[in-house]
Amino acid sequence: MLDSNDILVRALLEEGVVDEAQAQTAQRHASENGMSVPEAIVALAMARSRDLAIARAAICECPFVDVDAYTIDIRNAERLPRSLAEKVGAFPLFTLGDVATVGMLDPLNLRALDQIRQALKTDVDVVLCDADPLRSLIARAYSISGASGSGAGAAGAAPAATTEDALVTGEEPIVAAVNQIIAGAIDDGASDVHINPDEHALRLRYRVDGVLQERQGPPLSAHAGLVQRIKVMAHLDLTQTRRPQDGKFRFERRGGAVDVRVSIIPTVCGENVVLRLLRQSAAIAGFAELGLAPSDAKRLESALGHPHGLILVTGPTGSGKTTTLYTAIARLNTPGRNIITIEDPVEIRMSMIRQVQVNAEIGMTFAGALRSVLRHDPDVVLVGEIRDQETAQIAVQASLTGHLVLSTLHTNDAVGAVARLRDFGVPPFAINASLLAVVAQRLVRRVCDACAAPDAPDPRALERFGVDARSAANWRRGAGCARCAGAGYKGRVGIYEILDVTRPVQSVIERTASPLAIREAALAEGMRPMWRDGVDKAMLGLTTLDEVAKAAASSDAASEPSPAEPMRAAA
Repeated sequence: MLDSNDILVRALLEEGVVDEAQAQTAQRHASENGMSVPEAIVALAMARSRDLAIARAAICECPFVDVDAYTIDIRNAERLPRSLAEKVGAFPLFTLGDVATVGMLDPLNLRALDQIRQALKTDVDVVLCDADPLRSLIARAYSISGASGSGAGAAGAAPAATTEDALVTGEEPIVAAVNQIIAGAIDDGASDVHINPDEHALRLRYRVDGVLQERQGPPLSAHAGLVQRIKVMAHLDLTQTRRPQDGKFRFERRGGAVDVRVSIIPTVCGENVVLRLLRQSAAIAGFAELGLAPSDAKRLESALGHPHGLILVTGPTGSGKTTTLYTAIARLNTPGRNIITIEDPVEIRMSMIRQVQVNAEIGMTFAGALRSVLRHDPDVVLVGEIRDQETAQIAVQASLTGHLVLSTLHTNDAVGAVARLRDFGVPPFAINASLLAVVAQRLVRRVCDACAAPDAPDPRALERFGVDARSAANWRRGAGCARCAGAGYKGRVGIYEILDVTRPVQSVIERTASPLAIREAALAEGMRPMWRDGVDKAMLGLTTLDEVAKAAASSDAASEPSPAEPMRAAA
C-alpha cells in the first residue's frame, strides 16, 4: 500500500516537477541519509518545498495558502495554545464571521483538527501551508505577541532575566521577542529598527530601502522588558532612564554576524529605541554594482590613481557614502600600499587594512587619531567624516604631504563641498592644491523585478526633467508583490554627480566664486548633474521618476533641472 510520501512523489512525477531519474536519485539519497524521499527532493534542489506543499494540497483537496503573501495578525496567537500550535503545525490566519481559517501542515490530521476547533471555539476552515514559512510565523507570533504557551493571553512587562544562563537561552518571552524583532529585520533587509512607545500602543517599524515600514510588534505592556533586555545586550546602565544612552552588540543570524548599534532616548511616553544594523558580511562590489555610470566610474578611478590628494564623498546620512568609500578602498587595497582608516564605527572589516575605531570618551577623535595615523607611514588614509575645522585642516595638510586622503562631508551636492571646506578655514589655494574630486550621491529605490511592468510616466514629470515622451526608454513600475511586501520596490541603487577639479574649475575656486559659478564651470567640464543620472536610470527601468524627483528635492536648488541643462536620451 502506498504511503503519503509515495503518493506525493507520484504526483510530482505526473506534474512534471521531477522526472524518473531525479526520483530514483532522491530515493537513494533518502535511504543513505535517513530521510523521506520528498525531503531528499528538496535537499537536492530538485524542487522547492513550496512546490511540494502545492502538490500535497492538491492530493488533500485542500486550498494552498502562501503565508508570506499576506499580513497575518500575530495577535491570533492568543487564541491558540503555543504547545498545540507547535505540536501539530497550525496557526489561525484569518477570521471571517464565525469561521476561522487555519493554516496547517497536515490538513488530514483529524485529531489535531478537533483539538484546534475546541481551542478556538468556532468553526474551522483548513488550508495547507509550506512548512518553513508556517513554522517561522508560529515562532515569530508567539515570541513577539507575548502569547503564553497555555493560550492565557499576553505576557506582562517582566524584566529581562538577570542570570547569564537565562539571558542566552532565548526561551524567555522578552528575550525571544527581542531576538525575533532583530531576526525579522535582518531577514527583511532592514537598515534600522525603531521601537517607539506611544500613549496607548508600542510601535515597531523597520527601515527597508530607506523607507520606514510598520510591523506587528509586542504589546505596550512588554515595552519596559524589551528596553531592559536591549540594555543588557548593549552593556548599558539598566537603572538610567532619564538620559540618552548609546551602545552596541553583535547578533548572530544564520551563520552570519550583524553588528547592532543601539541608541536610546527618553520621551514623554517612555524610552525610544533605534537599532542600526551593520552587516559584517556585506560584499564589497565594484563601482558598476553601486550604480556609477561608466563615465563617472572613469572619473573616480582617475582620481584614485593619484598618489596624493583629497577625495570627498558627500550626501546626507544614509545615502551610501560609506559603501562608496569602502569600494574605493577595496580598489586600492594591494600589498604594496599601507592603508589606514579612522571610522565611527568600523562597519566592514577588511584584510590588510588597519582600521581604527573612534572613541570620543577617551579623546580618540577623528583629528586626534589622524595625527597619530600620519606617523604610521600610510599611503592611503580614510577619515570616516570631516566634522570640524581641525580635522579638515589636518586632512588637507596630509593630502599635501604625499598621502591620498578619502573622507566624507555632509553637503547637499558636490559643489557644496568647496564651500564647506572654506567654512572650515581652508584657503582657496589649499583647496585647489589638494582636492582631486568630489562625489555627491543619493540612494533611490529599485523597481522590484518580480512584479515590474511597463509604465507610462506622468507627462508633467517628463516635462520637469526635459524628457521627450517619444524618446526610447524602458519605463517600469512595480505592481507590488510578496517579495517586495507590496511596495513595488526592492533594493536601492545610487545616483551620483562627480565634480572633477580640473584647471578651469580651479581658476573659479581661486577667485572665491559662488557655488553657482563653480557649478557652471563643472558642468562645462562635463559633470553630469545628479538628477540627470537618476533620469538615465529611470529610462533604463532601474527606478522611477517619482524616486528621482524625491532625491532631487533633497538636494540644493542648484541641482534641479534648468533650461541650461537640457536632458539627453539615455545611451
